[in-house]
Amino acid sequence: MHRCTRMAAAALVAASVNTSTAAPASGSDEEISVVATRQAYRGVFEPLETPAAVTAIDEEVFQRAGALDLNQALDLSASVARQNNFGGLWNSFAIRGLVGDENLPSGYLVNGFNAGRGFGGPRDLSGIERIEILKGPKAALFGRGEPGGAINIVTKRPTFDRQAQVRFSAGRFDHWRADVDGTTPLNDVFAVRVVGFFEDAESFRDTIETQRYGTSPSFTLRLGESTTLTYELEASHQSLPFDRGVLAIDGRLGVLPDERFLGEPGDGPMETDVLGHQVELQHDFNDRWSLLAGGGYRDTSLSGFSTEAELARNRQRLFVDGRTLSRQRRSREYDSTYAVVRGELAGTFDTGPVEHRVLLGADADRFENDQLFKRFRGPTLGTNPTLQQSYAIDIFAPVYGQFALPAVTPLTDRLEVQEAVGVYLQDQFSLGSRVRLRVGVRYDDFQQELEDRLARRDTRQSDSRWSPQTGIVFAATDSVSLYMAYGEGFRALSGADFAGNPFGPNLSDSLEGGLQFEHPSSTLSGTLAIFSLSQDNNLTSDPVNAGFQITAGEARSRGVELDLAGEPLPGLHLWLSYAFIDAEMVNDVLDVNFGQSIRAGDRLLNVPRHTLNLQVAREWEVMNRTLTFGGGLLHVGTRLGEVATDFELPDYTLLRSFIDYELSNHVLVRAEIDNLLDATYYTNSFSQLWVQPGTPLGFRLSTVVTF
Repeated sequence: MHRCTRMAAAALVAASVNTSTAAPASGSDEEISVVATRQAYRGVFEPLETPAAVTAIDEEVFQRAGALDLNQALDLSASVARQNNFGGLWNSFAIRGLVGDENLPSGYLVNGFNAGRGFGGPRDLSGIERIEILKGPKAALFGRGEPGGAINIVTKRPTFDRQAQVRFSAGRFDHWRADVDGTTPLNDVFAVRVVGFFEDAESFRDTIETQRYGTSPSFTLRLGESTTLTYELEASHQSLPFDRGVLAIDGRLGVLPDERFLGEPGDGPMETDVLGHQVELQHDFNDRWSLLAGGGYRDTSLSGFSTEAELARNRQRLFVDGRTLSRQRRSREYDSTYAVVRGELAGTFDTGPVEHRVLLGADADRFENDQLFKRFRGPTLGTNPTLQQSYAIDIFAPVYGQFALPAVTPLTDRLEVQEAVGVYLQDQFSLGSRVRLRVGVRYDDFQQELEDRLARRDTRQSDSRWSPQTGIVFAATDSVSLYMAYGEGFRALSGADFAGNPFGPNLSDSLEGGLQFEHPSSTLSGTLAIFSLSQDNNLTSDPVNAGFQITAGEARSRGVELDLAGEPLPGLHLWLSYAFIDAEMVNDVLDVNFGQSIRAGDRLLNVPRHTLNLQVAREWEVMNRTLTFGGGLLHVGTRLGEVATDFELPDYTLLRSFIDYELSNHVLVRAEIDNLLDATYYTNSFSQLWVQPGTPLGFRLSTVVTF
C-alpha cells in the first residue's frame, strides 16, 4: 500500500496546481453559487437553540495558533486532554476527563463518518475546514463513540468559486512543509478540489526524523437544482520512528536531557498508510424536507519495529542500579478496514401551534481489526541475565547498536470484526416562544467476533443497546439561552477475557447544564457549562487470572467549562477556553496492565484539573495592507503520570507569538515562535518510563501565495 499511496499523493498534488488554475467554464458569465452541504446527525440548528456545549475550531483559528496536526488543534479546547499517543503513532485524547479503549486510537468522525478507527497515524490538518467538539455522550445520534463526547472533522469540499493557495514553510529542527489547495468549476454542474501536503522534519529528539505526505481530492456534481453528489478520497503516508519519550528516575523528571532517545535507530521507522473514500448524496425535496445518504470505506495499516523500556519491575535493571535500562523489542503489523453506509431524513412539520424539527436515520458499519504483534522480552532479574539478554542500554551514555537486534516471536495474532446496525430519531419542538425541548433515541444492534489465531479459538457475542437523549433550551433573551441536557453512550472494547469471551461495551452517561450567548453588537459568542459524567465497564486486571482483564472499573468526571470566541472589537480576535475537570475512579480495582491497586478517589491518568488556552490577534492597516500580530498562552495543570502511584507530570505554561503581513493581494508572509520562553514540559505519559517531552523553543517562517 505504501507505493500506491506515494504514487497517488504525488500525482494528485501535482494535479491540484493544474486544476486550480483551469480556464473558466465556457459560457459561465452568470454567477454560480457555492454548494451548501448539511452535516449528518446534526440537523440545522443555531447555537442558541442547541441543548449542548459545542466548540467549533475553524481553519483561521488553528492557523493562528500554529497547529499542524489534530493534537495541536485539540489543545485549543481546554475540555480535551492528551493521552498516551502510542509512541507518536496515533491520536489519543480524553474529552471531559474520560477516555475509551487505550489499545486503540481515540475515535473521531470525518463529515460524520467514523475515521478514528484504524492505524493511519496522527491526523494532519491539511484539507480540514473546521473541527467540531460535541461534548457529552452523543450516542443518541452518532452511535458508538468516546465517552466524553465526539470530535467531528469537517473537510474542505469543492466550491463553484475558483481559488487556489500554495503555502511553503520552514522552521527549526530542519522542518520543511508544503501545502496546496485548489478548487475550480469545470462547468456549471461539476467542481473539483485537490488538497495536498508534504512534510519532512527532524526533531529535538536524537535520531528522530519524520516524513509525511498525503492528498485529499474531491468533486461535487450538481444533479439538479436540489440534488448534489460529493465524493472525497483520502490518501496519506507517514514514516516516523516509534518514540516512547524520556523517563523519570525515582520519580524525578529532568535527570536526563529531553533529547535523549532510548530506543534503537536500527529499528527504522514505523510506516502508516491510509486510503479512504467517502460519497454523499444530498437532496432537498422542498424547503422543509431533505435527504442525506452516503457511504464510506477506509483502509489503514501500521507496521514496523520498536525498542521500548521494559515496565515490569522484576525485569527492569534501572530499578536496581539507576542507570541501566532493560528494554523490549517489538514488531507490529496492524491492518484495519472500516465500511459504513447511512441515510438520514430531516424535516419540519407543525402540530397545531407547535413546530417540530426531526431527524430520522439509519446506518450500518463493519470494522475489521487485524493485529500481529511480536515481541522479544528479557528474562527476570532473578535469573541474573546478561546485559545482552536484557537488551540493556546505559541511559547516561547510550551506545546504539551495541547488541544485535533480537528476534521477536508472536504474542498476539488475532482478527476482530465488529458489525452494527443502528436507527435513530430526534425531535426538537417548541413549547411557546421561548422554550424548546429535544428528545432523541438511538437503537443499536451489534456483534463482535474474535478469531485468536495463536490459541486457535473463535468467540462471538452480540448485544443491543438503547441510547436516549433529552434536552431543554430556554431563550432568556434574543442573545442568551439556558439549557440542560442528559444523554447516554457506549463504545465497544477490543479483546477478550480469560474464557475467551469478548468484552462488553464501555458505558457512559452525562448530565449538563449551561448558558450560551451571542453578543448582539459583535461576533463574540460563548458557553458556560457545568457537567457530570460517569463511565462503567472500564477494563481492569482480572484478580483471579493473572495477565487477563475484566470489565469492572467505574469512573466519573465533574467540571466547569468556559469558552469564548469571536471579535469583541473590530480587528481584535479572541479565543479563550478554560476547564476545571475533576476526574477520578469510583471503585477499588486493579490496574489493567500490572495489577497494581487503584483506590476509589484516585485521579484518572493524564487529566489536569485546570487547563486554559488563550489566543489573541490584532489587525492593523500598514501601507494599505493588513498586518496581524498575535500570540497565545496554554496552561496545563499537574496530571497523574502513572496509575496506582503518586507520580505526577508537572504543570506547564507555554507562550507563542506570530506576525503576518500581506505583501500584495496574493502574497502573505508569516513568522511565528512557539514555546517563547523555552519551557521544559511533558505532554502525557503512560508510566514513569514512558513520558512524552514537549518541544522546546521553535520558530517557523511561511509564505502563502493565492491565485
